[in-house]
Parts: sequence; C-alpha cells; structure tokens
Amino acid sequence: MGILYIVPTPVGNMEDITLRALRILKEADVVLAEDTRTSAKLLNHYDIHTHLVSHHKFNEHQTSKGIVERLKAGATIALISDAGTPGISDPGFFLVREAVAEGIKVQCLPGATAFVPALISSSLPADRFCFEGFLPQKKGRKTRIEALSEEKRTMIFYESPYRVVKLLEELRMVMGDERKICVAREISKIHEECVRGTIEEVYQHFTQETPKGEFVIILEGKKQ
Repeated sequence: MGILYIVPTPVGNMEDITLRALRILKEADVVLAEDTRTSAKLLNHYDIHTHLVSHHKFNEHQTSKGIVERLKAGATIALISDAGTPGISDPGFFLVREAVAEGIKVQCLPGATAFVPALISSSLPADRFCFEGFLPQKKGRKTRIEALSEEKRTMIFYESPYRVVKLLEELRMVMGDERKICVAREISKIHEECVRGTIEEVYQHFTQETPKGEFVIILEGKKQ
C-alpha cells in the first residue's frame, strides 16, 4: 500500500510552506493539483519537478478510482489545491473517503489555511466558532442566513469579491446593523487587509471601495 498525503500550500506568500511539505512534494510519485498551471508556479519556485496531474471538483469522481488503484499498488501521492489545505472548500474529501475505505494510509500535513489567520486577527471570540465556507449562491441561501441568525458562535464565511457587498447587505438585513464583523482579504499577500466594525460600517466601506481579492468574513455570534 502507498500513502496519500494531503499537503497545504501557501494562500499568499510563497514562504508560507513547511519544510516537510516541500520534502513530500519532491519525494512523491505524483502530485495531484486543482489547477496544474497554478501549482506549477509553486513547484518551479522551489525547483520541484514531480509530475503534476489534474484533480479538481469537475473530474474527481472520475479520476479517484484510478488514483486509489495506484495507491494500492504502492505509489506515494500528494494532493494539493490552488491555495490552502485541500478539503476545506476545495477538492479532497471524496478522494480521502475513497482511500480510507480501501484501507490506504492518509496523512494530512498541518499548514496554511485562510480562515485561521483571519479569525485570530479579527479580534472576535475564537474559543468557539463554526465554519460555513461558501454559502449557496441561489437556492437555500436566504434560509441558511436566517438559520445562522441564532448562532451564538463566531461564524466564518468565504466569499468572492463579486458577492461580498451582496453578502454584507444580506447579513445586515437579517442580523441587524450592529453585529460586529471583520472582513479580511488577500491573506498573507502584499495587499492584505482586515476591515473591522459593525456590519453597517463594513458594508458602507465596501460600497465605496471596490472589493478585490479573496475574502474571509468573520461574524460575531448572537449575544446571550
């Protein structure tokens, strides 16, 4: 039996990768990448020449069976996403489940993920929190937000720059203007920014400043 390694990659700064992750990427027989063009930049930066194979949400159900067979034959395979830890709003869950079902050893390396630095720097309570990731774009979106209005833990969302203002407006309408929120963008990159305040204040900020980059939204839970 081989080993499937889940390898976190930087969410921004290229230096945010562990020595162990670099070693695994060098020693693996193959690296599964969400986008081989994006991952090639990282591997080239560190002079890693392991063969890249495309593995993403549109083909993972078709490719996982063959990958599992290679693992059963003794291959060492590393799975990476475009940024952060695979399986967190990125491909990974399905392959891990299939590998575990076949008795294959799966090891997930600790490393970069966008929501942890955003949560810690938000100044909102981090002792209890819930990760919601990307909300549904259409069906079920309003129902999910309304259900979360009663959530007492700090909430974490991912959002694209094209829907940040829409999400802030929806949160404002359901949860009121005064709930505290932190909107972090471009984590670990040159233009990293955290905008903190009430939902109303942050909403007004992003109606005046065009949202750019990848966003993590940290929302205060409902007070007791």
